Amino acid sequence: MTTMTPQLAGVRTPSSAPIRLAILTLLASIGTAHAQSASDPASPAAATPAAVVDNGRIAEVVVTATKRSTSLQRTPIAVTALTAATLADNHVQTLLDVVALVPGFQATAQGDHGVTTMTLRGIGNDSAKTEYADPEVASFVDNVYSPRAEGATALLFDVEGIEVLRGPQGTLWGRNSTVGAVNIQTVKPELNSRSGYVEGGIGDYNRIGTRGAVNVPLSETAALRFAVVHERHDGYVDYQQFPNPSIAQQRAAYLAAGGAAAGFRPINPNNYVSGGDKYSAQDQTAARLSLLWQLAPNLRWNIAYEKFIDRGTPSANLMQTPRPGQDHWSTLSDSSPWVNRDSDNVRSRLSWDISPDLALQYVAGWSKYSGDMRFDQDGGTIVPTSIISGGKFQEHTTTDSNYRSFSHEVLLQSVGTRAIDWQVGAYYGKEKNNIRFDIGGMNGTEDGTVAWQGSFIQPDQTVENSAVFGQATWNLTDAWHLTGGVRYTHDKRVHIGGRGYTWAYDASAPQLPLNPQIDPRDPVNGYQSGVPNDGRYSDNKATGLLRVNYDIDRSNMVYASVSTGYKAGGVQDRGLPYQPETLTNFEIGSKSTFMDGALRINNALFYMDFKDFQFNSPVSFSDGSRGLAIENADGAKVMGLETEIAARIAKDGRLSIALAVLDTKLGHLVAGSNDYALPPCTVDTRIETCLDVSGHKLPHAPKFSTTVQYQHTFRLADGATLVPRITARYEDDVSLSVFDLGPEDRQKAYASADLGLRYAKDKWWVDAFVRNVGDKKIKTSAFNGFGPWLAQYKPPRTVGVNTGFDF
Repeated sequence: MTTMTPQLAGVRTPSSAPIRLAILTLLASIGTAHAQSASDPASPAAATPAAVVDNGRIAEVVVTATKRSTSLQRTPIAVTALTAATLADNHVQTLLDVVALVPGFQATAQGDHGVTTMTLRGIGNDSAKTEYADPEVASFVDNVYSPRAEGATALLFDVEGIEVLRGPQGTLWGRNSTVGAVNIQTVKPELNSRSGYVEGGIGDYNRIGTRGAVNVPLSETAALRFAVVHERHDGYVDYQQFPNPSIAQQRAAYLAAGGAAAGFRPINPNNYVSGGDKYSAQDQTAARLSLLWQLAPNLRWNIAYEKFIDRGTPSANLMQTPRPGQDHWSTLSDSSPWVNRDSDNVRSRLSWDISPDLALQYVAGWSKYSGDMRFDQDGGTIVPTSIISGGKFQEHTTTDSNYRSFSHEVLLQSVGTRAIDWQVGAYYGKEKNNIRFDIGGMNGTEDGTVAWQGSFIQPDQTVENSAVFGQATWNLTDAWHLTGGVRYTHDKRVHIGGRGYTWAYDASAPQLPLNPQIDPRDPVNGYQSGVPNDGRYSDNKATGLLRVNYDIDRSNMVYASVSTGYKAGGVQDRGLPYQPETLTNFEIGSKSTFMDGALRINNALFYMDFKDFQFNSPVSFSDGSRGLAIENADGAKVMGLETEIAARIAKDGRLSIALAVLDTKLGHLVAGSNDYALPPCTVDTRIETCLDVSGHKLPHAPKFSTTVQYQHTFRLADGATLVPRITARYEDDVSLSVFDLGPEDRQKAYASADLGLRYAKDKWWVDAFVRNVGDKKIKTSAFNGFGPWLAQYKPPRTVGVNTGFDF
C-alpha cells in the first residue's frame, strides 16, 4: 500500500505538483502521529480522546457515515470526523468554525438573514437562506434533517462529534445532500452515571460565555441529561458619525434635485445610528433536555427537546475601500440592526435489536422556527447631500418568518458482518412555511422620496418529501466488498397566495419608508400587487450508488465509486417552475495507516458532472418588478483531490493536515443579479441586466486550500499538562460570485493562524486563545449594486480565555 499515496497524488489535477511534493516530504520526515476520533451516536461518548493515548498509535476513529458504527479507516467514503475534544480545542461554536477543519469545506454568514450557507467541493447555494432555495449540503442533528439554513447556525453545544460526509449522500441521507452532508451528534444521557461539567469564559468585545451539562440517573433503566449554553459579545462594527453638510450646501443640493423650496428640511443626524447594538454582535442562548429510557434489554429510546434563542445582530455590509478618515470596521448606518430568532426542536430515536441478526430504528423529528430581523443593505456607501439627493436609504426587514417541519424515518438493517450486509428504509418529511420581508428604498435619506420599495408576502408554502431506499454490501471475500444502493424520491412543493407588492408611484400616497406597520395590500398606502407566485411542483427521481472497496491488508484500503445526486426543482417567483439539479460523481480513494499506527493518510480523488445546475439571484424583471429568479445552467463540472493526514510526533506531538485541490467550470448560463452592476440584458429579455458567465469558475472554490494544526503536550512535575497549539490555514484566491467582476469580487490568497494554550490538572483546566492572529480582512461575499464595492468579512482578531472543570 505504500505506493498508493504517490499514485493518487500524481493524478493530473490542478496544482498537483506542490501537493505531491508536500506529501512525499511529509512521509519522508515524520516519525510518528495522531488523529481525531468520533464515537457512535447511539451510545454515550465512547471514544477515548486521542490526547490521552500514550501507546504511540492513533486512537481508533468510529463513524456512522453508513448508518452503522464502523472504523473510519474501514469506511469507504470521504468523511471527516471531529470529536468533542477537537471541537473544544478549536473553539467551535457554529458550522462557520468547522470550515478550517474539513478539506474543501466553505461556509458564509449572510448578513441580510443572519444564517449560514455551506459550500462543499466548490458547490453551494448563497441563496439557500430563504424559503425558496434549498441547500446542496444537508445538515442533520442526531440523524434528523434540519430543513432550513437557520438551523445550521444553532450553537454547537454539548456535542459528541461532527461528521462531514463529502460527495453525494442521497442513498442513505436523503434530500439536499447533493454534494455532502453534515451530521452533528449530541451527547446522550448515560445510565448509572452522575457527572457533568461547567465552564465559562471572557474575551475582547466584552465576550462572556458559559456552558455546562449534567447527567442524572433516574433509575437503573433511565437517565436525564441537561445542557445549556450562553454566548455573547459586542459587535465588531463601529458606527460612523454623520458628516453633516452645511445647511447652504443641503439647500442647494435639494433645489438641484427638483425639491420644492417650501418643502426643504435639513437632514436629521438622529436618523443615523450612533449607539445601541452593533453589527456582528452575538447574543445566543440554548438549552437541551435529553432522556434515555432502556425500555427493555433490546429496546432503547433517546428523546431530546432543544430550545434556541438568538438576540444578536446580522453581519454588516462594509465598504471595501473606506472613506478617508474612516476605519474599515465601521459603517454609516441609518438602520438599527436586530435579529430575533427562536427555534424549538424535538428529536427522537427508538432502537430495537430484534435479534442477533436484525435491528430496527425509528428516527423522528419536529421543529418550529419563528423570527424577524432588520439590516442596512446600502452600507452607507454614499453620504447624502440633502434629504432627497446624493445617498440612498435601503433597508431589509423580515417582519415575520415561520417554519414548521416534521420527519419520520424507519430503518431495518442486518447486524454483524455476513456474506451480504443490508439495510432498507422509508422516509417522510413535510415543511410548512410563511414569510413576509420588506425592502424599503428612498432617495437621499429615509425622509426623502421613494426610489423603489417592495414587500414580499408568502403566506402558505408546503414542501413534502417521501422516499424508500436500500443499500447492500456483498462481501465477496475477506478483502473484496461490493456495495450497491438506490433511493426513490417523490417531491412536492406548493405555493399558495404569494404576492409581491411594489411602490406604485402614486403622488397622493404618503412617501414613507416601508416598515412592518404599513400594510402594502391596502391601496391607500401606495402599493400595487404584482404577478402571483402561486404554483405547484411535483416530481420523482431515483438515485443510486455503486462502490467497490479492497482491503489490501489490515492497514490499507482502496475504493472506487459511482454515485448520483439530486436536488428537487420547484416553484419560484411568478409561479414559474425550475428544474431539478442532478449530478454523477466518480470517486477513487485510499485510507492508509503507516508506522505501526502512528500515521494515517486518507485521500479522495473525484470528478462531478452536474446537469441543470441551479443558480439563484434577486433580479429586476423587464416589466419593472423584482423577485428571486432561479435558472438552470446547462451544467457544471468539478474535479479535485482531498487529503487528510493525521500523525503523532514522538509521544506528545499531534499533527493534522487537511488539504484540497479544486478545478471548477460552469456550463452555459446567462445570469442576472441586482446585487451587481451588470450591463443591460439583450440575451434574456425577461430581466433588465445580465452577464454571460458560461465557463466561469464557481464561487467559493479555491484551487488550493490547506489547514495545518500542531499541538504538543508538556507534562509538568505536579501531574499537570501544558498544551500549546497552532492552527494555520492557507487559501488560494477565490471568486466571490459567479460573475467574477475583478479584484473587488474576489478574495485574494491569504494565510491566517489561530493560537491556543491549555493548562489542565486533574479535572480543572484553563484555555487561552487568539483567533485570526494577523487580523486578516477575509471577504466572504462582495457586491456593488449601490455603486462602491461592499463586502462581508470573517471576524477580526479575537482573544479570549475559558476555564472549567468536570465532575
